[in-house]
Amino acid sequence: MAEPARFYFSLRSPYSWLVHRELTARHAATAAALDWVPYWEPDEHSRRLLARTRHTFVYTAMSRPKHFYILADVRRLAAARGLRVTWPVDRRPVWEVPHLAYLAAHREGRGHEFADRVYTARWLEGRDICDPATIAGIGDRLGLDGARLATAADDPGLREEGAAALRRAVEEGVFGVPYFVRGHDRYWGLDRLEAFLAAGGDVPDAGADAGADAGADALPDGGDLDHAGGCG
Repeated sequence: MAEPARFYFSLRSPYSWLVHRELTARHAATAAALDWVPYWEPDEHSRRLLARTRHTFVYTAMSRPKHFYILADVRRLAAARGLRVTWPVDRRPVWEVPHLAYLAAHREGRGHEFADRVYTARWLEGRDICDPATIAGIGDRLGLDGARLATAADDPGLREEGAAALRRAVEEGVFGVPYFVRGHDRYWGLDRLEAFLAAGGDVPDAGADAGADAGADALPDGGDLDHAGGCG
């Protein structure tokens, strides 16, 4: 039996957020069948785990002009979907906090719901998703153990599971997100979603409404221009 197609995503990336919304709102069956693999810029601990197996994470810092382009681009894309993005401020980000919490939620069968709540907190509410208190609150509202999710980065087992996800990304040549892998084919970026779906014979779910959130409350803009390097 063929491996399921993989969806590499980052809770840091606005483009991953928009793809997540499209997949879960209009292509739920496809979303459920995908192998979701989190991707983030690792901290020193995770880098040491990667180094043990001689894997090197690829990351290139963005130029200032690209930062400003992405700010305008994401606002434009969000507006077309009836949303007003609130750009978050990441003061001391440790991306293991939300991404290893995702793995913990995934173990409980709630990974997709957790990701949705985290994306909402980050991109519509401007909250700091690297703050353990934010993650704990999201976990509690989902009926999960919020304290456990908030401290997922301290769990050696989840640390190794996260490193395995990053190793897989390195081996598959992932250089940015969202990134899809189907067999030998690769699709990078929000604008390649339709091609990826078409290659798999996907049909949008009956009655799905891509503009379901068009009435979302307008929120004030934040000020941070950064997100995971190389995002599509």
